[in-house]
Amino acid sequence: MNNQEKPRPPTNFRGFRRKTDRNLALAVVIFLVGVGGALIALIYGGGAAILGVTCLLFGAGLFGLIWAVLTLMERWTREE
Repeated sequence: MNNQEKPRPPTNFRGFRRKTDRNLALAVVIFLVGVGGALIALIYGGGAAILGVTCLLFGAGLFGLIWAVLTLMERWTREE
């Protein structure tokens, strides 16, 4: 091994956190709508599942709206 190793590039923790937050928010929405809709369909049937998924999508939209507002507030207040 060479004594003169190449320096590592700086780690971008903010970018990593932003990407992780986005992935977690997407996972919550997929889990909410997918698993919730499947459980409604299994327990109550197809007709109820359609209405249930519609309501779950509305809830996921509200979650996404709140997440987007908080993300914008963070970007506006960040000092650079």
